[in-house]
Amino acid sequence: MWSDVVARHSGADALVSRHQGIRWTYEELNDHVEQCARALIASNVGKGDRVGIWSPNNAEWVVLQFATARIGAILVNVNPSYRSHELEYALHQSGADLLFLAAGFKDVDYREVIGAIDTPDVRERVHFDTDWDEFVARGDGIDHELVNAREAELDSDDPINIQYTSGTTGFPKGATLSHHNILNNGFFIGEVLEYTPDDRVCVPVPFYHCFGMVIGTLAIATHGATTVLPSEAFDARAVLEAVEEERCTSLYGVPTMFIAELNDPEFARFDLSSLRTGVMAGSPCPIEVMKQVQSEMHMDEVTICYGMTETSPVSTQSLPTTPLEKQVTTVGTVHPHVEIKIIDPDTGAVVERGATGELLTRGYCVMLGYWNDQEATSAAIDSANWMHTGDLATMDEEGYVKIVGRSKDLIIRGGENVYPREVEEFLYAHPAVADVQVVGVPDERYGEEVCAWVIVKDDESVGEEELRDHCREHIARFKVPRYVRLVDEFPMTVTGKVQKFKMREFEIADRGLASGDSRSMTIAISSRWQVRDGEQETVAAAVAALIPQTRGEPGLVLLHAHRDPEDACVFYFYEQYVDAEALAAHAETQHFERYVRDICLPRLDGRERHAYVTWEPS
Repeated sequence: MWSDVVARHSGADALVSRHQGIRWTYEELNDHVEQCARALIASNVGKGDRVGIWSPNNAEWVVLQFATARIGAILVNVNPSYRSHELEYALHQSGADLLFLAAGFKDVDYREVIGAIDTPDVRERVHFDTDWDEFVARGDGIDHELVNAREAELDSDDPINIQYTSGTTGFPKGATLSHHNILNNGFFIGEVLEYTPDDRVCVPVPFYHCFGMVIGTLAIATHGATTVLPSEAFDARAVLEAVEEERCTSLYGVPTMFIAELNDPEFARFDLSSLRTGVMAGSPCPIEVMKQVQSEMHMDEVTICYGMTETSPVSTQSLPTTPLEKQVTTVGTVHPHVEIKIIDPDTGAVVERGATGELLTRGYCVMLGYWNDQEATSAAIDSANWMHTGDLATMDEEGYVKIVGRSKDLIIRGGENVYPREVEEFLYAHPAVADVQVVGVPDERYGEEVCAWVIVKDDESVGEEELRDHCREHIARFKVPRYVRLVDEFPMTVTGKVQKFKMREFEIADRGLASGDSRSMTIAISSRWQVRDGEQETVAAAVAALIPQTRGEPGLVLLHAHRDPEDACVFYFYEQYVDAEALAAHAETQHFERYVRDICLPRLDGRERHAYVTWEPS
């Protein structure tokens, strides 16, 4: 693919990195890729070796993406927001032995972070600011034909990339993707967007994420178009300036990015008339935001992409010609050469059109698996090769898919199902609301209650009770938020995904929602019986499965897991429908299954307690 694109478009702009002052044609970019590939070979990087990159967006990122692919190395994307614990985990888990890294990101000095952790597998670090030129110079002694020979040995199904899940819940897993996965997905995304060599695409989303390196780099390069980087990380003003000055025809972002651009105080002075299309993805888009993007940003042909890291990422996408009603309420139809189905999570049977169920994906786009984690892979991909997304969806008679929520986000209030997306869409239509997120929180009477976090527009004012009254007048009572919190921002990942579990944790702690007769349960497992990073959720599920239940409901709800200063693995649960006395007695006599092997709940037989249970008010 790459050599064909370079031959056809050698003199056309391939990459513009505005914050670095770089403007490369395809021929120039190819020269950098070729030199980097030779340098990797000179550095004894072989097929299947893992090469880590820990950096925000820059030209070097693009060079490494194509160079590692040409020689069969596996590029390991490390979130630029990772800190010591997360970085150490990703490097250990992937087995990366060569790491490329920026000087830092925002207020974090990468040298300080990397110097404070144990990285025995990493034999060399290459810092972009001081070591890059010296590194690429190693390629001078490697013949061009050696790169071609290495490339000829590759298979399209070889792993090329490890992308760690974004961590909105639990611990990240390394989705392993092949040439076949991401190259085809990028190509078909560009086909839907009707890209040509005349398109110039503004990419403010991060390269470490599939949005940046697949929907971005690969969709653009496979069509000979131009990638425009406005800055190393998202900055609304930089995006508006880049679109105007580079005459971009396409713009990417998650809804929160588009909201920030629309709300820029000087938005009206920018000429965005060159825009025609783009991609909005990452999280559900409020209807009003989509309407403003189409009308005020001239993106009449904007499309919605839906998918997940594990599906390369896109499995459904709206078309530029999709009717407005479908554009703002669905995530489009199934992608070329991909299968989807919606099933009843309890029975596995395909549901009727219009009914809600879990969305499953199958086809070329499904990942090879989670790196070195067969158990997690088997849990995600069933025996018929269907990827279970965990998203709740419906499909209409025309094949348009609507995401109604996450199966884990579903709120069950007194036996009634409440889909957060539905409440969010309703509240977003309020004239004073800039953005809103809805979560479920524990409630002694109903099991769960609805809680809304609301960001109010700068020039508006509204009270919490006023918003509740607005809901009471227009939606069913069981959907009305019992709790409303006015905030300035939501807890989010670097890619703009809202971390709802953090909102839930905050509400439980701040409002004392598990107080009184209900209690929180803490289980700590000492470092002598280590629980590896990435296993915490599975271990927590094993704990919960041992707990006596009443009323046929889940006994425990996991809030979060972490390591304490003594390196014990600590789990915090919210007790729901549990007999506390029965639980305490049960915990003293039961033990984990073989999955956690020798990790035991306390047996109080005089031996040193390597696991213990304590009861603490929330």
